[in-house]
Amino acid sequence: MSKIAVCYSFNTNKTSLAAKKITEAMGKENVTMVNAETITPEQFLSYDKSILGVPTWFDGELPNYWDEFIPALEDLDLKGKKCALFGNGDQKGYPENFVDGIGIMAQILERCGATIIGYTTTEGYTFENSKAMRGNRFTGLALDFENQGKLINQKIKDWVIQLKKEF
Repeated sequence: MSKIAVCYSFNTNKTSLAAKKITEAMGKENVTMVNAETITPEQFLSYDKSILGVPTWFDGELPNYWDEFIPALEDLDLKGKKCALFGNGDQKGYPENFVDGIGIMAQILERCGATIIGYTTTEGYTFENSKAMRGNRFTGLALDFENQGKLINQKIKDWVIQLKKEF
């Protein structure tokens, strides 16, 4: 298995926790952890497989660090690159834009030619709307630490098993 980048902000709490759990489950020897706050286009292109931590901020927005990287990202040709997305949301506190960050990033990556893998079911979640939805699936792993904290470890474990097959 070739090296996989796990890109997330090293300065976050919940996203960092999830990223570390994903890295452990993937096997540390297969993964390079990359700080999304300092990533360069060249660094992003150096991996043909990436797992991106994209929490949803405020009322359905990308975090500043991803928002600032988007202009450079949109100039890249990502054909042949596989990307998986995970992100945090609060389905009770923000039901109208639950894990929108995942969906926003998926659309941008696809416009650049990347293939999104790691779709997960929306079953077991209660929310009004999400840009991360495609049919009855999310375009990545939706994590809700606030309302489903006890389910996080199993969701990550199951998702990593799925990713290993899809990568």
